[in-house]
Amino acid sequence: MPASSAMLDTIRAEVDRSLRTFLDRQRPAFGSPEIAPLLSAAEDFLSGGKRLRPAFCYWGWRGAGGAADDPALFSAAASLELLQASALVHDDVMDASDLRRGMPSAHRRFQAMHEKEGWNGSAGQFGESAAILLGNLLLVWSGEMWRTSGLPAEALAAAQPLYDHMRTELMCGQYLDLLEQVRGVSTFDSALRVALFKSGKYSVEQPLRLGMALAAGGLEPWIDRFCEEYGRSVGIAFQLRDDILGVFGDPAETGKPAGDDLREGKRTMLIARALAAASPAQAEEVRLTLGDPGLQESGIDRLRRVIEETGALASCEKLIDDYMAEALRALDGVPIAPESRTALAELAVAATARRT
Repeated sequence: MPASSAMLDTIRAEVDRSLRTFLDRQRPAFGSPEIAPLLSAAEDFLSGGKRLRPAFCYWGWRGAGGAADDPALFSAAASLELLQASALVHDDVMDASDLRRGMPSAHRRFQAMHEKEGWNGSAGQFGESAAILLGNLLLVWSGEMWRTSGLPAEALAAAQPLYDHMRTELMCGQYLDLLEQVRGVSTFDSALRVALFKSGKYSVEQPLRLGMALAAGGLEPWIDRFCEEYGRSVGIAFQLRDDILGVFGDPAETGKPAGDDLREGKRTMLIARALAAASPAQAEEVRLTLGDPGLQESGIDRLRRVIEETGALASCEKLIDDYMAEALRALDGVPIAPESRTALAELAVAATARRT
């Protein structure tokens, strides 16, 4: 497999194939028309995405000596997409988001089904309840796909504690995110901690560590050190880019309305930077408008101006560059094949590239 921008297309194709095979195995259990919509929603929700997490897992595997085209590895890596889908479904419920990847979020999809059928009770409550169940199902499936990937039992056993820890970190990150919103006051350091637990670690560091552990049969000290240094840097840069896209991103790229993070009151690293540098008047503007679900485009534009005028946007762009430089330095001297080193450098760029 070439270490080039085209590698993502190849990995994506293999991951998609693995997901289709897995979902096809589940299909007999969803023959009843009453429960078929759950499988249909899962299939639609899994149809998009850049598959970056499996890509980091794959190149971690290759970096530690794994074979180039092992279907079992692609299946294990694809289980990370089920975990990601579970997190996104639940995240959309918690944030009351209407869209995901340009389509109705899962709870809105089930709400619309309730409304169309004219069923009893609250359509909104049904939508949220069904989405929670869908997210739980995807989480269960992630573990099943991992266990039945076809990799040797000893390799899976060596990496299982890492897989379990990653899922625990993700749930802790989701809770910390909720806590940040209700407390209403955040610093860059607290926003960074949420970002690391909720996204950075399980998007980059842990998939990379999983792939290396699967290939090496465990973690040698240099592997753990490298995954932390490279993965943490790319993970933070990845989340900083996501913070920026949540405010300034093109809806055609993000799949969500522009400024949705502002309506949802996300206490991101970008917002923390803006508040730290804001004048009293600017801070009051943020306090009064951040988290207003009915925030109009004019209000979003005012908040964008505050973020730019305080220098927060430029500061976060500079931080992305700095973290990227740290990640690339972490690649120097590690005992991995040149192809893997090149691929991981390119993946870092792909994960943090501007899309505004």
